[in-house]
Amino acid sequence: MSDGRVITSLTNETVKAVRALHMRKEREATGLFLAEGLKFVGEALDQGRSPRLLLVGLDARPHPLLERAKIATVKGGGEVVTVTHPILEKVSRKENPQTVLGVFEQVYTSLDALKPESAPCWIALEQVRDPGNLGTIIRTADSAGCGGVILIGDSVDPFSVEAVRATMGSVFAVSITRTTPEAFLAWRCDWRGSVVGTRLDATVDYRDATYTRPCLVLVGNEQAGLTDALAAACDVNVKIPMRGRADSLNLAVATGIMAYAVTDGI
Repeated sequence: MSDGRVITSLTNETVKAVRALHMRKEREATGLFLAEGLKFVGEALDQGRSPRLLLVGLDARPHPLLERAKIATVKGGGEVVTVTHPILEKVSRKENPQTVLGVFEQVYTSLDALKPESAPCWIALEQVRDPGNLGTIIRTADSAGCGGVILIGDSVDPFSVEAVRATMGSVFAVSITRTTPEAFLAWRCDWRGSVVGTRLDATVDYRDATYTRPCLVLVGNEQAGLTDALAAACDVNVKIPMRGRADSLNLAVATGIMAYAVTDGI
């Protein structure tokens, strides 16, 4: 099919608009985000999500998935644009950019729309700060068969370029919810399974806890951990034992251990 219009100018308004999606305020204003690479676009298509804008490099090699992406973009009301390599570099802020970039609509799921019984485990994160950690957790939640990721309070943007990269495409497959601590605590009252917090000062080993599905796992941020208010709302708080000199685990690693512990029925 036709590749639509061709853009060669670095000062083109479309190029400026896409590049601006590296800024959180622009993502929030437009409700859009940037995903880099044909693999990411393919993951989106598999989840029924077509790009609003598909940027294809002049040097992009023909590929059945690329052709599918072009067709899906146009069919979904989006636009396919051919761009030069310097434009891809500018938009991605990388010297060796992917030859295909997609601009997609952000999708959030409200607390009330979640269906806890649809999955054995759900992850709730309180004020996570690192986009790489958040993206990895979203990817891990997808891998472990979790129902979704709930972001409580002031969290890093799950649709930042860094977070999206770390999801490896799972951003399109995992339900993402944003909420306030107050709204979360009110909603948690109706949870019918286990609510488990992770704390360094907990006395219960995560392997000894009883998990009733659906299990809601609460994890605090990288610096302060889970706050007292949310820890108090848990049925039990557990710890992951440190066997070496390190006094804690990386947030994404700890969350991954908990996700698999719950879904494997430990």
